[in-house]
This record gives sequence, structure tokens and C-alpha cells, in this order.
Amino acid sequence: MSEVENSAALEEAVQDVHILKKVRLEKLDELKVKHENPYEITKYPVDAHNAELKAAFEKEEARMIAEAAGDEEKLNALLEAQKEKIVHIAGRIMSWRDMGKANFIDVRDGSDRIQVYVRMNEIGKEAFADFKKWDIGDIVGVEGFVFRTRKGEISIHAKSIVLLSKSLLPLPEKWHGLKDQDIRYRQRYVDLIVNPDVKDTFLKRSQILREVRSYLDNLGYLEVDTPVLHTLEIGASARPFITHHNALDLDMYLRIETELYLKRLIVGGFEKVYEVGRIFRNEGMDTSHNPEFTSIEMYQAYTDYIGMMNLIEDMYRTIARKVCGSDVITYQGVEIDMGRLWERLTMVEAVKKYAGVDYNDWATDEQARAVAKEKGVEVDEGDAATKGHVLIAFFDAFVEEKLIQPTIIYDYPVENSPLAKRKPTDPAFTERFEYFIYAREMGNAFSELNDPIDQRERFERQVAAKRAQGNNNATVDEDFVTALEYGMPPTGGLGFGLDRLVMLLTDSASIRDVLLFPTMKPIDK
Repeated sequence: MSEVENSAALEEAVQDVHILKKVRLEKLDELKVKHENPYEITKYPVDAHNAELKAAFEKEEARMIAEAAGDEEKLNALLEAQKEKIVHIAGRIMSWRDMGKANFIDVRDGSDRIQVYVRMNEIGKEAFADFKKWDIGDIVGVEGFVFRTRKGEISIHAKSIVLLSKSLLPLPEKWHGLKDQDIRYRQRYVDLIVNPDVKDTFLKRSQILREVRSYLDNLGYLEVDTPVLHTLEIGASARPFITHHNALDLDMYLRIETELYLKRLIVGGFEKVYEVGRIFRNEGMDTSHNPEFTSIEMYQAYTDYIGMMNLIEDMYRTIARKVCGSDVITYQGVEIDMGRLWERLTMVEAVKKYAGVDYNDWATDEQARAVAKEKGVEVDEGDAATKGHVLIAFFDAFVEEKLIQPTIIYDYPVENSPLAKRKPTDPAFTERFEYFIYAREMGNAFSELNDPIDQRERFERQVAAKRAQGNNNATVDEDFVTALEYGMPPTGGLGFGLDRLVMLLTDSASIRDVLLFPTMKPIDK
């Protein structure tokens, strides 16, 4: 279909929606005239849900068949007695089969769909006439008993049915194509109605979060909450969102991490803390980035980055088994094995393995820059690039895309690790690691820097770099430095994005698929 034909079809569809909405509004007006406005109903006595009703009936039916032992008359008597067990369900009409004086509708609640048999002789002629004016999408309450139709479908035989809410807009018949995918993100409420499988992703997201909390709680971690609004723009590379506090007449910043407050708590004497925190970064959007996302950060006193490596590897393996039933999962057609020992490589080893260059061969920064130029690797820092900068550039260019199976890359250059402790054996590197799955960085961890003098110097370099780029708001977090001056024990810290973990365990290609309401550019009107 051409773009012109697509546009014409879309315009026609919009016109159809307006016509149908007008008809439904007229039906609503009729109800109001008859003093039957469904929006005035405040509750309905729901006492059962569709999934449990169907499961319970199957179980009870099997019991009755066994009890009857082939006696058809006895079985019919037992089934007849089931008609006295009245239930009340509520949900949305999803389909309708009109057979004259008897109709079948599908009603979907939060658990499942169930067929409802509505018969004029059962609910009354006047009520049936009103019922026939309702629409697909309307929300109804049904009183009746469960039975199995002659075609074998477990259904509810309605004794009465009431309109609880009028749907003024028609449900879309189907979703397809990229434009419709965009609408699904913008109107998640419609997506959840029409595509019930989408709900499974978010049920699993909730389960994953419960399992993460359970795992950390069982290790003795304490869950805490720290401020979302900060008075300082610290020197980290991520750009914050800026807001304004009217009463204080003060610009404030939405947090870009939870790290510094959590480490203050380690200073204060908590030995294991974690936070499930909403994070805000004023950056672009793609399949793995959203400006607001959920991170989980944890800090443990008296351990280091090796301890955090062991923790995250075991956590992912445990959660995969509980959520997916196996530590071998399939993501985008690729089998990912989280059960095996994760490969662990230093950044130097990884670059040597995948790029064929050895950091240890570079005697000077100039030599490192020359190798980068020879290999066609761009280094953001240009002529100011150090050996560490060049190593990072090689990693980005050659290594990350190769890390499909769970892999830990550790010992990062100090140039891009302002909060990690230097390696005692080689101060050009830090005790930091990131772990990768399906060529995607999934989390970040350090042996935390607890030297207040070194920390201040690194903060000051960060701030100077940001101010050189024109950002005069960047500031050293003096209170955090003060906290370190009181003494922070050796500490291991780790943070990871919950959304990327959910993507992995639900086989979702885009972060938007695992966010109920992803950030979207407004539609021009």
C-alpha cells in the first residue's frame, strides 16, 4: 500500500471512529433518560474470577464423572446441582455472537476470558432488549452459574447482567505495522485490552523485582529510600533534568543515580543496603535507553568488586531459574546460558582477544594514539587522549558487540571510573567491572573509592571537564567528601538496570516493551 493510500485509510478509520463514538454517545443519552446511567454505579459484588472459575469447574466436573462411574442419570443430577452455585463476575465484552433470543459474549477480566450465555427467557424480555444495545468494549457484571456447553466450552449461564461502564470508543480489531506499534506504546491501556499477552510481560516484571528483593533480603541487605531531588549537579557525565523548588526559590536536579546517598549510609554504619530507585537522565532514547528508568544499587561493607562479581552471577542464575524455570534462556533467537561460569576478562585481555592490540605494548600516550589512528579507531579526547582513553575506545569499537554470553569485564582505566578504587598493583586501573549479555552492558560495579583526598581530586577533574564544555552548574559534592572524611570501610558496590534484566528474561527487543508508559514525543496536533 502506498503512502497516499495509507494516509487515506488512516483518515477513513478516524472518521469511522468518530461516527461510532457518536452512536455510542446517543446510546448513553438514552440510558440517562431512563435513569440507567452506568457511570453512577459505584460497585459490583464480584466473588470470582474467570481463570479460577474454569479451573475449579474442570476439577469439580472430573470429580462428578468419577463419582457417577458411568451412571448418566446420576451425572446429570450432579451437574444439575451445580446450577445452584451462583457466581458474580465482571469484565469487558470482547466479542459477541448474536443468535436471536440467545447470545454468546466473551467477557475478559484481569485473569482470563470466559464465554457468557445470555438468554432472553432467563433475564427477561425488557432486560434482553437493553442488553442487545450494548457494545463490544462495554464493562458488565454477570450473575449466573458455570456450565459446559454442548460444544465443550466452559461458560457462565447468565441469570442477570448489568452494564457497569459504557465504552464510548470502539476497540481496534487488530494491531499491525510500525505505526500501530507506536500507538501501542502511547495508549498502553488499549494495548493491554486488545493484546492480553502484553500483560504477561508486566506480570513477569513484577515477579523479577520480587525475586531481586527476596535474594538481597535473604543475604541481609536492607532496602532504603534516598532523595530523588538533589540540590547539586554533581560532576558525573550524565545530564540531569532540572526543576525548580518554588518555596526555596532554588533550582533542583532529578537524580541520575542513588550511589552517593547509599554510600553515606555505609559510612553511617549500615553494612548492606540497596535501593530500587527511579532514575532520570536527560539523554536520548533507543531500544535500551529511556530518560527515566529503574535501577537497583547495592553496597556491602568489607567486600570488594570480586565479591560483587560472585553476587551478581549467582543472583542472575537464581532469578532466571525462578522466573523462567531454567538458567538457559532464549533471547531474540539466541540461547543464553547463565548457568555456566561467566567468562571473566580484564579490559586489557578483552581488547587483546578481540581487537588484536596489546595495551602493554604502548610505552607512551603518543604511541597509543598512533595505534588508534592506524586501526581507524576514533578517540573522543583527540590529542589529549591517554593510554587509558585509547584502551576504552578500542573496547567500544571491537569488544562489546562480541560479548553475547554472560561476560564480566574488569579492571577499567582510571580515566572513566571516578568512583572506583585504584588497583594497588597498578594505579592506572581501578577495581571496576561491568557485565555484558547479548552485547549489552547490564550492570556496573566497583571496589568503592573510600579515600576522601583521591575522591576530591577526581570530583574536581570531573567538574573542570564539564565546565570546559560550558556547564557551569557542575559542582563537587562537598557533603559526600565530608562523609568519606569520617571514614568509610572497604566496600563493594553494584548497580544494574531492572528494565534491561526484564528485557532479557521476557525476550523483549526494546526497553519500551517492558515499560508500561515509556517516554514518547508528543504528537503534533
